[in-house]
Amino acid sequence: MINLFLTSYFTRVVELFPRFTGNTCFNKRVVFIPTANIVETVNFYVDSDKKELEKLGLVIDELEISTAPQNEIIEKIFQADYVFMEGGNSFFLLQELKRTGTDALVTEHIRKGKIYIGCSAGSMVVSKTIEYEKYMDEPDDVTAAPGLANDFTALGIVDFSVVPHYDPDNKPAQEIIKLYSEQYNLRPISDNQVITVVGNRVEIESAE
Repeated sequence: MINLFLTSYFTRVVELFPRFTGNTCFNKRVVFIPTANIVETVNFYVDSDKKELEKLGLVIDELEISTAPQNEIIEKIFQADYVFMEGGNSFFLLQELKRTGTDALVTEHIRKGKIYIGCSAGSMVVSKTIEYEKYMDEPDDVTAAPGLANDFTALGIVDFSVVPHYDPDNKPAQEIIKLYSEQYNLRPISDNQVITVVGNRVEIESAE
């Protein structure tokens, strides 16, 4: 059974995570994948999210898939209770997931019923495609991932597409909804919201 916790910013909704796990997250091993962020200049949320995971009693096993050897990627994901996919450049993240074969490993992890936590870019890559994200990111974000060759096909775990960091003043997010609402099943969420997927049940919850 699929178990997904899809956020814009994990730190802002962390209070909802223990309940999602049935208060069983203490001492579980989480593979923390910061790859999407390494090509970004803004990175405060990475340390913030890691601190919140530690407060929950989780054991963090960091994995930079763009540089890690294949055997390390396989071993760490295989041993993980949870996979945490951090935010940043969704195109670079997808490129590295595909290039290293981590996309298949993460998909297997999810199909086994293990928990997957997505943050922004990490939430988007579980959809069928991230093409719509071109209208939210800066134009040069796509150029950070030449290996995609304009193929934005993602993991395809869910039949909807997350639009993170949504609020009425976020013009790129509004443009995405205007352009793609008929083509894709878009699910906009604010930084204070999370999409939970448990089996076939999909819900949006808000933190206080």
